Order: sequence, then C-alpha cells, then structure tokens
Amino acid sequence: MKKIQSTCNYCAIDCNLDFYVEDNRVVKTVPTKGYPVNDGFCCIKGLSLDKQQTTIKPNCLPKIRQKDGTFQTVSWDEGFRHVADKLKEIQKKYGQESVAGISTGQLTLEEFAIFGHVMRNYLQTNVDGNTRLCMATAVVAHKQSYGFDAPGYTLQDLELSDTIIFIGSNPVVAHPILWGRVKKNQVPDHKIIVIDPRKSETAMNADYWYGLKWRSDLLLLYTVANQLIEKDYLDHKFISEHTEKFQEFKTFVKSYTLEQGAKGTGLSKEQILELVELIGHGKRVSFWWTMGVNQGYEAVRTAQAIINLALMTGNIGKPGTGANSITGQCNAMGSRTYSNTAVFYGGGDFTNPDRRKRIAQVLGVDEEMLAKKPTKTYNQIIEGINAGEIKGLWILCTNPRHSWVNNETFASAAKKLELFVVQDIYDTIESAENCTVFFPVVPGLKKEGTYINLERRLSAMRPVLERGENEISDYEAILGVGKALKMGDALKGWETPKACFEQMKECSRGMPCDITGITWEGLENSHGIQWPYPEGKEAEFSQEQRRLYCDGKFFTPSKKAQFMFEEVRENPLPLTEEFPYMLNTGRGSVGQWHTQSRTKEVKFVEDVSVKKAYLFMNTRLAMEHGIREMDEIQVYSANGQNARFTVKLTEQVGYEELYAPIHYIECNKLTPSIYDPYSKEPSYKATPVRFVKIQ
Repeated sequence: MKKIQSTCNYCAIDCNLDFYVEDNRVVKTVPTKGYPVNDGFCCIKGLSLDKQQTTIKPNCLPKIRQKDGTFQTVSWDEGFRHVADKLKEIQKKYGQESVAGISTGQLTLEEFAIFGHVMRNYLQTNVDGNTRLCMATAVVAHKQSYGFDAPGYTLQDLELSDTIIFIGSNPVVAHPILWGRVKKNQVPDHKIIVIDPRKSETAMNADYWYGLKWRSDLLLLYTVANQLIEKDYLDHKFISEHTEKFQEFKTFVKSYTLEQGAKGTGLSKEQILELVELIGHGKRVSFWWTMGVNQGYEAVRTAQAIINLALMTGNIGKPGTGANSITGQCNAMGSRTYSNTAVFYGGGDFTNPDRRKRIAQVLGVDEEMLAKKPTKTYNQIIEGINAGEIKGLWILCTNPRHSWVNNETFASAAKKLELFVVQDIYDTIESAENCTVFFPVVPGLKKEGTYINLERRLSAMRPVLERGENEISDYEAILGVGKALKMGDALKGWETPKACFEQMKECSRGMPCDITGITWEGLENSHGIQWPYPEGKEAEFSQEQRRLYCDGKFFTPSKKAQFMFEEVRENPLPLTEEFPYMLNTGRGSVGQWHTQSRTKEVKFVEDVSVKKAYLFMNTRLAMEHGIREMDEIQVYSANGQNARFTVKLTEQVGYEELYAPIHYIECNKLTPSIYDPYSKEPSYKATPVRFVKIQ
C-alpha cells in the first residue's frame, strides 16, 4: 500500500489529504497531520473524494452532437479537430470575439494558464470564470485599496484575534475547517461577532449577533466608522504613516449619523454603539467577509468599508487582525492571478508596455500575440450570446445553467450557440443538456497541478490513481485543442503542467505574488508555501504562516493604503406591494456543494438531503398565510420568473425574508440580472418576491 499526499479541490481552504492506495484503488483517506491548514481534520466533502473512483463516468471519449440531435462518440484527435475547426470557422464568419470561454475556480493554476493562452492570447477572444460570481468584488476592493489583489492574512489569525467579526459569512457551514481554527482560539475573553440578516449557524455559535436589514451593511459600516471617529478609537500613527484620503473619509462619514444608521439597518442605537465599543476596545480585531458582502449591487464599496475600519483602527498587518476576504472555491486565488483574464499572468495590466515585454519574453512569443485588454465579463458574454454576437462557447468545470444569476438567461443563450463545448467530469450537469460537444475529463484524483488557497498558500495536487484507457485531464484537453489550432511554436513550454508551472513562476518574478523560490518537487509532501516566496530569499520567507503588510507598506505607488468610499446607493430592486418579501440565498449544509453535481459523491449528504428545492420562512409569516412545515409554495420573482419550493419553518429569518439554499436550480431562476458597477459580480442576495401556497 502506498500513501500519496494531495489537495482537496472543493473549497478554498485547500485541505491536504493522505490517500492510501492499493491495486489502483483508494482504500483509506486521512487528513494530513501537521499540514498548517487542516492539521489532521477535514469536512465530509474531502473525506468523500475517494468516491470519485467509483462514480459512474461517461464514455471517456468526446461526444459530438449530430444534426438529428443524437451524439456520436469520436476519438480525442477528432474531437480536438472538430472544436478547433469550429472555433476558427466562427471567428472567420462573425469576428474574433464571436467565441468565448467560461472557466471556474476549481481547475489547477496550470489549466487556467493554458486556457488563457489558447483563448485570450492565440484566439484573441474573451474568457471569464465563475470566480466572477464569488470573488470579483474582493479582487477589485483589494486592488483599489491595497494596489494589488493581495489578501494579507493567514488562517492562524483566527486563533490570535480577541475580536472576530464575520460579516455576511457563515463558516460553520461554508468553511468548517476555518471555523475549527476559531474554536482553537485561546485568547482570554475573545469575542465572536456576526453581522448577518439571518441568524445563521455561525450566528447561533457567536457571542453577538447583529441581525441587520438586508443590504444595509454599507450604511451600518459607515455609521460605525463615524462613531469610531467621534469616540477617537483610532490608530492615528498608522493612519498618518500608512494611509491616504482619511481626512476626506472622515468628512464623508459625518453625515452617517447614529439615528440614520439605526433607521436604515433596523438595529437599535444601542446595538450599533455596542458594536462600536467592541471594535474600539479590541486589541486584535479581525474582520472576515465572504459572499454576503461580495454578491451585492454595491459590493466593492461594502468590502472597502470593512477595509476602512481595519485601516483606521490599525488592525492590519499584525497577528490576529486584518480585513480578510474568505474565498469560495479551491483555486479562485490561482484563477485571479494566473488565468490571463482580468490581469496578465502574475498580475499587471495588459496595456503596460513593461509587463507586455516581460510576459512575451517568458512565453517566447511576439508581444502582438498577447491579449490586448481585460476580458469581457461573465454577464457581457451571456448577454453577447443572447444578442447574437457570440456564437461559440467553451465552458470548463462549471455549470452556469444552474449557477448563473437569473439562470433562464443562460438556458436561452445555450440554445443559440453554433458551438457549445462542455468539459466536465459529468455529462449529467444541467449545462450539458444543450451542448454540441462534450469533453469527459478526469477528476482531481487522476491529475496533477497547483492550487492556491485563500491565504495565498500553494499546494500540490498529485495523481492518486492511474488513468484508464482514453482518460485525459483538463490540461491535456486544452492542449489538444491548441495543437489542433496549429499554434505551433506558441505551445513551446506548455507541453506539461510542470513546464507551464515553470513559465508561470517566471511571469511572477518581481511581482507581489512572486513564487520564483517555489519548486514543483518542493511542493510535494510539503506543508504548502504562501506567496510571496521569491527566489534567493527563501530563508527570509521560511515561516509557514505569514501575513502581508507587517511593515505598513502596500502595493500602491505611494506604498500607502487608500480609503475608498462612495455614497450609499438606493436599492435598485426594493420591496413593493407586488413583491413584498426579500429572498436571500446561501449554503444549505456542510456536505452540499454549489450545484450538487459533485454532491452525489458524498453518500451521507445524498441520503439525508432534501431532493426538492426548499426555502426557509419565518414561522409567523407562514402562520398568517396558512402554511405549515413541508407545504409547497410558488414563488414569483421581480425578474419575471417563478419556481416551486417546499417550505421549512424557522425563527432564524426575518418576518419579511425568505432564505433558499443555492444548491437547487430553482434558486437562481429567481435572482436578478443586477451587478456591482466595479466588479460586475451578480447581486444574488436580495431579490423581491411574492408567493402563493399550492393547494
């Protein structure tokens, strides 16, 4: 029996696991003891990764839809040629940007990179990812406030903080290993605070819960900032030496009075002042946010309002502090830094002549071949398909028919495509229903690559099982299409994931995310390595758990962090007489994952999960409408769609609110096509609805 250490490719914690293999079968899975992230623990999803070896897979060869609607199985070479020929044919007929790609946050760093090279560089078209659905807000907030997309914390900060504040975040369900770090906190009299409209599982385990009104978080944060200033709970030295635009921010928040904050958030003045005192008297205050903040119509400014609180109180760059975004997917950080979509490999602007020269030199191509601008965003791609401007789409490891906001718009788009390539482990996902080509690829147990977790830690995915006949990885599928496109010398250095990793290292040289000191072999059986880790400075950066900004220096031209702010916007979709209730969305249970395409591998969850879509309704509201537990209702959305749900009764959601788990396709049938103006991240969390009991 042999033991192979690899990385869990579910959430952004990136737990490491030891797989015990015999006769090419996993006989035991054990969380890696001593690994800094999970240290011998993991959730049910990671422990169930070995089920991928028994999950029934589709035929391991590509399928191409015929004119009569049936599929024909073809060789990989024929599949590659078909896709390559169709991509070029569509571009020739309709223009370069008439094809597009949508990737994910679950591929390896190397798979992101090669997809960006084939699509963005060689084909000069657009590729966005489903990281747009979860992390784009944090990315833009970091870049504007810090000068680079660089979350500064390490997970150890959860154990060192005396005041832990979760805003729109539910780690008990969404990131249980992260919550485990909270439970390990031994700081005397430490406090756990949750700000969330719903009394979530995390709120139930907190010392303080502030159940504010939906989408009033920005108002609350500005009100709190004003009160902190009035009470002089500030770190004046840090503000003076390491930030810019504080005086403008101070003037700005004066109008956000305690009275206005209480009226708009639904919290009492006493509650707001209590929160202010908790922050003001904390010695090591850490702020943690995730999708409850990111997925909103003024999300970037909300994230930056959190950053502002950390900056003004000096709670950044020190143990147990920070304004810390919690990432959703396992390699969203890799996507953000190495996908060649919104920034060049390793960061940097597409228009920067120095970066263009450097990237061209590393890749060994002419500068003219490199992408000229950031990609069109996810919503622009879907809108472009529905407008008839985009005729070909290639999606990898994602299920937008289910997960895209107002998802009937994607259903409509899929039917208009002349080429629709779906590349996935399963051909049973909703997005595959209308595909013209299906590329079956292997799961993580059978491929190699690199992942970067939410605290900037690189870890190795290494093959646990040998491949079967005709089985290939995502990387090999993309490379195969590249060869069929006749990219020739442009594919030199891209022959294997390891070769790609070496190129990406060179692209990172001298950038904030420098990984030149990391070796492919060194990541194997390791404790992972956080970036930055520049070559020649390995000893200086040897500490296993490192945070950024310890010296007060940021990545802006002045090396100072920026206070970013803007007036609170009116809700573009307020409650009305026709739609008097607000639908919120989020995770359902620890074992459920996104669109549930992989949940079938977690037998315990499959056994106990509700098979039909359900939502939570306040008990009093249900009583007024004659609704009992497990009754069915039809929910009508302000976006023009409706869907059926089973009702679960609870006291944990407000009277005017409903809460639906994201794992059912009905959920995003109802969400609106509204986006943050800066990040273009969808506003999933607040949809006006009405409902009718089904008799």
